[in-house]
Amino acid sequence: MAIAITPTQAAPEAAPVAAKPVAADPKAATTQSASKASGPKDTVTISTAAAQTAAQEASETPAQTAQEASHGDPQAARLLAKEAAAKQA
Repeated sequence: MAIAITPTQAAPEAAPVAAKPVAADPKAATTQSASKASGPKDTVTISTAAAQTAAQEASETPAQTAQEASHGDPQAARLLAKEAAAKQA
């Protein structure tokens, strides 16, 4: 199952809070605050179906996971291997 990632508009940034410069050089303080304020922001959204699938996988019983792994589900097989490794450690 593929999950489509679609671009969305970024939320408007809050106005930067003015900080008192710690350094004696005001030019250095301005450069620091300018570098923190800039930069792209990425937003990821998932569909309702993907969220429901993730919730269902998280609430699965160990018996269901074992049954799915025996029927060839690679995700269930990885989960069982991970759980077995955690028990040995």
